[in-house]
Amino acid sequence: MTLTETKKAFAELGKFLKQFSQDTSTKNNDVQYNDIFFDGFINLIQLSQSHNRWFTPEQVYFAVQSWAEALTTENLDKWLDNYIINYTQPKTVALVLAGNIPLVGFHDFLSVLVTGHKALVKLSSNDQKLLPFLAKYLIAVEPRLKERIEFTEGKLENFDAVIATGSNNTSRYFEYYFKDKPSIIRKNRNSVAVLTGKESKEELTALGEDIFRYFGLGCRNVSKLFVPKEYDFTAFFEAVFAYGDVIHYEKYANNYDYNKAVYLMSNFKILDNGFLTLKEDAGYSSPISSVFYEYYNSPEELKAKLESEHDQLQCVVGHISGSNTVGFGQTQKPQLWDYADNVDTISFLTKI
Repeated sequence: MTLTETKKAFAELGKFLKQFSQDTSTKNNDVQYNDIFFDGFINLIQLSQSHNRWFTPEQVYFAVQSWAEALTTENLDKWLDNYIINYTQPKTVALVLAGNIPLVGFHDFLSVLVTGHKALVKLSSNDQKLLPFLAKYLIAVEPRLKERIEFTEGKLENFDAVIATGSNNTSRYFEYYFKDKPSIIRKNRNSVAVLTGKESKEELTALGEDIFRYFGLGCRNVSKLFVPKEYDFTAFFEAVFAYGDVIHYEKYANNYDYNKAVYLMSNFKILDNGFLTLKEDAGYSSPISSVFYEYYNSPEELKAKLESEHDQLQCVVGHISGSNTVGFGQTQKPQLWDYADNVDTISFLTKI
């Protein structure tokens, strides 16, 4: 296979995914193999919540549409044109995937295949159905990919490099277990927003998307706000009121009730709007249904702090310069060239 042929297969997958949305899924007769896969994918999306109760159809459809927008010929070309990719020495790359949000490991899967390698995939128990289905579609489009995709439930063996994603605790295990292999080991990261008090209602409403999408389970979800002294949270609460329906989802509501009770029993001072609590805290990793906040004295001082702690941060939302800064409402819409932890996966894969 060539890079061009691999990109073409993924562009066809993008066309397939583009058919599916929460409002309506419309079959496009120009899409390949719809007779085999279209109805099955709709059923899988509807059943995803039975496999993982956080994977509501709304959240899965959002992930699917995000990948549909990313997997175009134009995006694939723009992403890969600056690399020298050689298919003559394929390696087997083990992928240990997370399962916190739908298809969270797809970018690693894509990266391995477009660089000409074989993907040996160990799925998270929380996301075991979506990627194998899409892999079957890819193989239908390009049968030669079958030799380059393998899913395993057992011990990872016979591989040349590894990309593993987990928590700070599991990363220590990964670093020991894979110490003799070229590797990318990802740990916990969180995303933050920097507010000045001058944000528009539209920007603050968009920030709600960064907070509540996937119920806040992703590393790109905003889990902390940095605000100036004497910041008035009234405008923020009014703007995010549009996301109040999240409290009607049982698992989220249970987390809200539990975490709020813990805060109150511990005599922590919190702000609360009935579906989100705000707690002043120096940490980055807030629990589900809660966002931490911290006051800053000056933009310059805050920028220095964020730069010194960049290894804990995935995204920074707001009007502040930096390599990992994104606009309001954009954290869950990364481009193909927006690498997790700012580690260039393609560069790593072309050098193993």
